[in-house]
Order: sequence, then C-alpha cells, then structure tokens
Amino acid sequence: MAVAASAESDLSGDVFGEGPVPGPVPAIVLRIIDGDTIRVRAHIWLGQEVVTNVRLRGVDTAEMHARCDAERRLAEQARVFVEDKLTEDHIVLRDITYDKYGRRVVASVMTASGEDLSQALLAAGLAHPYQGGHKMPWCPTEEAPPE
Repeated sequence: MAVAASAESDLSGDVFGEGPVPGPVPAIVLRIIDGDTIRVRAHIWLGQEVVTNVRLRGVDTAEMHARCDAERRLAEQARVFVEDKLTEDHIVLRDITYDKYGRRVVASVMTASGEDLSQALLAAGLAHPYQGGHKMPWCPTEEAPPE
C-alpha cells in the first residue's frame, strides 16, 4: 500500500492531459488552412493518431477573410510561404496546449528540416508576434486596439 500511495503522490495534472505536452510529437500535414493554422494527423501513441487543427505558437498572420485588399494579399503570401516550407509533409509538434476556443491546439511546429515555422514567418515579415490578447492590425488604416 505504501508503494501505491508513493506513486500516486508523484502524479501531476500533466499525467492526465491537463498540462502542456512538451513533445516531440511527429505529425503529417493534411492541409494548410492559412498562414498560422494547419490540419495534421499527429502520432500520439503506438498505433494511435489524432487529426486536429494546429495554430502556430507565438504568431498571427493576416486573415484570408480580410477587411482590406492589403490584408488579403498578405494572407495569401503567408499561406503560400507555409506551403513552400512544408513541402515534405512530416513535421514535429512541440509545446502543445489547448487553444483558448477548444477547437484546435497551439504548438510550435518544426519543419522536416528542423526549422521553427513561426520564426520563419516572423523573419519573412509575414507574421506579427502574438502571445494572446489584442492582435496587431494588418490593414493600413487600422489602429491597434489599446492594451
């Protein structure tokens, strides 16, 4: 009985899926939704896979359903950029957490060559840094909302 109590006392919330999954979790890209969201089939356990949408950690790209032509062009450029980076469909997910809306997860996405996709988007000027909260505007006449 002491062994069971000892083992039980060492369990954290992460063991039961309540915390982040550090990864690496291998995945196959099924679809590129837009510059910061992809659909994947993740290999979560021996013989078990899950299909989910993944939002790239730490970035925001322009939206495909944009408010202005400039944003729409940037959104298309970001989507094409991601397509070019993910020419090989095998990727690795790291630091996986639930998205605040629950319809997808948020993760760092590493390409087949080991490149961090979020960092690549930022370096190309196709993404704004994003850590939650208000998003920066993409249309030239919009102002950022007050923090």
